[in-house]
Amino acid sequence: MSAFVDAVTVEVKAGRGGNGKVAFRREAHVEFGGPAGGNGGRGGHIYFIGDEGKNTLIDLKYNRHIKAANGVHGGPKGMHGAHAEDTYVRVPLGTICYDDKENLIGEVLEHGQTLLIAQGGKGGRGNMAFASNNNKAPDFAEQGDLGQIFLAKVELQVLADVGLLGYPNVGKSTLITRISNAKAKIADYQFTTLSPQLGMVHVEDDAFVVADLPGLIEFAHLGVGLGLQFLKHVERCRVLLHIVSMDSLDPLDDYNKINNELVLYDEKLKDRTQIVVANKMDVEGAQEKFEAFKKALKDVKVIPISALMNDGIQTLKYEIASTLRNIPKFAPKDTTKHYTLNAEDAVDFIINKGDDGVFELTGDKLFVLFNRTDFNNESAVKRFARQLRGLGIEDALREHGVVHGDIVRIFSYEFEYLE
Repeated sequence: MSAFVDAVTVEVKAGRGGNGKVAFRREAHVEFGGPAGGNGGRGGHIYFIGDEGKNTLIDLKYNRHIKAANGVHGGPKGMHGAHAEDTYVRVPLGTICYDDKENLIGEVLEHGQTLLIAQGGKGGRGNMAFASNNNKAPDFAEQGDLGQIFLAKVELQVLADVGLLGYPNVGKSTLITRISNAKAKIADYQFTTLSPQLGMVHVEDDAFVVADLPGLIEFAHLGVGLGLQFLKHVERCRVLLHIVSMDSLDPLDDYNKINNELVLYDEKLKDRTQIVVANKMDVEGAQEKFEAFKKALKDVKVIPISALMNDGIQTLKYEIASTLRNIPKFAPKDTTKHYTLNAEDAVDFIINKGDDGVFELTGDKLFVLFNRTDFNNESAVKRFARQLRGLGIEDALREHGVVHGDIVRIFSYEFEYLE
């Protein structure tokens, strides 16, 4: 069995767009051939795709660098470069991805569902695209945009219909082996279950997934025991099967402490549907404790079982199936807008004067224009200078006190300011 991994950080690097081409028509009997350079192709996107056959992020743990191919450069005779193939990474259902600013990119909840993680860069335009009445023979082209590059935080919340809840040693592992096809490890010590175990349960025409989750103890919301490692997997369970052992010294106290931990972790969990199960009814004195426990809970329905002796199991399975029919599946979490290379949505520019007297220019939109420029091409550099003026950078530099002869740095490019 592969190790269970439910959190990992990976570097994602989408493909860069292909460069545009500088070319001119060279054909016999065509006196004014004109520009003929094609556009570059888009860089490859990176997608996650849901795979119900996976239940751990261990593949990402050993593949922490996900890279997509670059787009193909534009060609002569107006030929556009091909788009790069997209990269698809298979992940278990319940996978959630955040960008490097902790913004939610999205989550994968269904088999075959695709989630765009990182966008490939746009292809650069060839010199055909810049032909105009004022410039009928442009001798420059754009370079392709960079694809998105960032550290993605990937988490897994077990996607199960029912989560088994309760202190260690209440019999959760025994119960899941009785009602499903899961083969859980069973032993008489705390935290036998160190990672979620999933099992499929069939009740006539109904079927649902049950998760045997690591044992919960008091102060788990602060990280005690298996703590948060357990609690985050509760969030996606539609029904919580709260198991209380009748061989405990105080079953009611156990019940209240577990519920208190849920609320301290997430206030919304107090409204989650629970089915209360009194297990180990086969032990001596269990009946008296059960009667007292049931009386204390008043209107709460309690189902008595003995997972070890296989008593009450069928009744419990039917109760779970009946409860699930009235509870809808969870909708995806609201997705916040994550980092983008879209120049139209980005900050134009920022000016800072360093201790060395150099005026340094940064900014999202400026970064895009900078990377589109071929600084080995004089016409492209002149176009970049016009774009800087169009952004208002020249006036802004004067307001910041720049004078003739000062050094201005734009990312890796430095030049002397001339009035």
